[in-house]
Amino acid sequence: MTLGSPRSIQTLLKPKTIRPTVFWRLSEEIPSTLNTALVFTSIALPLLVWWIITTFGNIDPKFLPSPGQVLEAFRRLWASGDLLKDTVASLWRVGVGFFMAVLFSVPVGVLMGSFPSIRALLEPLFGLIRYMPAPAFIPLLILYLGIGEEPKVTLIFVGVFFFNSLMVMDTVKFVPKDLIEATYMLGGSRLEALTQVILPHVVPGILDACRINLAAAWQLVIVSELIAATEGLGRRISVAGRFLRTDEIFVGLIVIGVIGLTFDLLFQYALRVSCKWSSQKR
Repeated sequence: MTLGSPRSIQTLLKPKTIRPTVFWRLSEEIPSTLNTALVFTSIALPLLVWWIITTFGNIDPKFLPSPGQVLEAFRRLWASGDLLKDTVASLWRVGVGFFMAVLFSVPVGVLMGSFPSIRALLEPLFGLIRYMPAPAFIPLLILYLGIGEEPKVTLIFVGVFFFNSLMVMDTVKFVPKDLIEATYMLGGSRLEALTQVILPHVVPGILDACRINLAAAWQLVIVSELIAATEGLGRRISVAGRFLRTDEIFVGLIVIGVIGLTFDLLFQYALRVSCKWSSQKR
C-alpha cells in the first residue's frame, strides 16, 4: 500500500479512539461501589469545604456560620418546638396546594395531549399564564382571599397547575401513533386506547413532571410565607434575616433541601416500583 493510496489517507485521517473509563461511561450503568462513593462525595465535599472556610478563614459568623453553629441552632429551634411547628405548617401548605394542582392538571394535560381540539382551545391560554410569575398574583390573592391559608395554597396551585398541565400534555403528545393505530386495528375504541394504551405509557412522564414541579411548590410556599404568615419555614428565614441570625437561615434552607430531596427520592422509588418496564429501559 503506497502512501498516496486512498486507503492510506483514510488510515491517517481516522481519529484515534480512547477506550472510555468506568467513570466516563455514556448512558451505561456504573458499578454500585463507584455510585455510592460519588453520592457520598457529593454531600461530604461541600461540607468539608464549608468547615475549612469557617475554621481557617477569618469570616464573621454573621456572614457565614460554621457547621457546628448551624447544628447548635438546629438543636435550639428543635428543642423549643418552633422548627417542628414551622416545618409542619409549610408541609401542610405544600401538600394541599400541590395535591390539588396535580389532581386537576393530570387529566387536563392528558386530554390536551390526546385531543388536538382541546389542545388548540387551552394551550394558548395556558402558555400565556405560564409566563406570568406566580408571585405577581400575591397582591390579588390577598385582596380576594385575605391573609389566611387560602392565598398561600392558591398561589401554589396557580404556580404548579399550568406548568404541570403543559408538561403532561407534551408527554402524551409523543406517544407513538403505532400503538394507537394497533389498538384500533385490534378492535379497540377511543376510550380503550386512552385508558389502556396512552395512560399506562405516560405514567413515567407524569411522575417525572410532578417530581420536577414539586420544587416549584416549595419555592412558592417560601415566597408566600415571606409576605404574610405567622408560622412556616419561610417566615422563620425572614425573621432570622431581620435579626441577622444567619445560623437559623441556614437551618431553614437545609431543612427545606432535605425535605425536597426526600420527596424526590420517593417519586423515583414510586417510578421504579410502578413502572418497572420503564426503569429497565433507562
